[in-house]
Amino acid sequence: MKAKALGIALLIFLFIRDAGSEVITRLPTYERVVALTFDACETKTPSYLDWKIVNFLIGEKIPFTLFVSGKFLERNMEEIRKVYKTGLMSLQNHSYLHVQNMERLSPDEIERDVKRNERLILEAVNKKPIYFRFPAGNYDERSLKVVESLGYRVIHWSFASGDPDRRITPEMLTSHVLKNTKPGSILIFHANGRGYSTGDALPMIVKELRLRGYRFVRLEDYIPPIFSVSHSCRL
Repeated sequence: MKAKALGIALLIFLFIRDAGSEVITRLPTYERVVALTFDACETKTPSYLDWKIVNFLIGEKIPFTLFVSGKFLERNMEEIRKVYKTGLMSLQNHSYLHVQNMERLSPDEIERDVKRNERLILEAVNKKPIYFRFPAGNYDERSLKVVESLGYRVIHWSFASGDPDRRITPEMLTSHVLKNTKPGSILIFHANGRGYSTGDALPMIVKELRLRGYRFVRLEDYIPPIFSVSHSCRL
């Protein structure tokens, strides 16, 4: 038990030491917990909230994070407000335009895009987002530093679920996720109609993970805001 406690303490120390200087892909814990995260984005084609996914999460009282892009939020504003009122959803920043290579933008363009979506999220739920996810997971050191300078911790995922692939069946998606999930995993799916098998697979995934002793937690339970960690490090 002592060795395990020391290991957890070391993991948290390393996480805090590097806070604000990396993209986070797992929760800093060895507990059997996972964070469910969903991307909800729109570019040229109108996209809508996947109620099959959302209704299941609400019915099971499972906390989850929605990384939303600006165009999607504008189209689905009232629906997202309704879900937010359940207290289960954390709404976070996925950029406004959903440019899939933000590293090609200038620092000013990145800042304008991130802040534009931040204002929309504030308008929607009256709470400033504290996490950011790069569209398609593409970034470089410069774009990462720009986003962090705006007060965001960048959160990606432990492994790709592959749910935007139409060829992946619910059974295939379930098997892939269960095979790769580990304590502290940050899982990624899509709740914008592009997680083609997610609505059918999610109940199977949740049921099996619960049987394995996993709990579903919020990102906020394990990953503090970037400024609060920086402040504590100075003390």
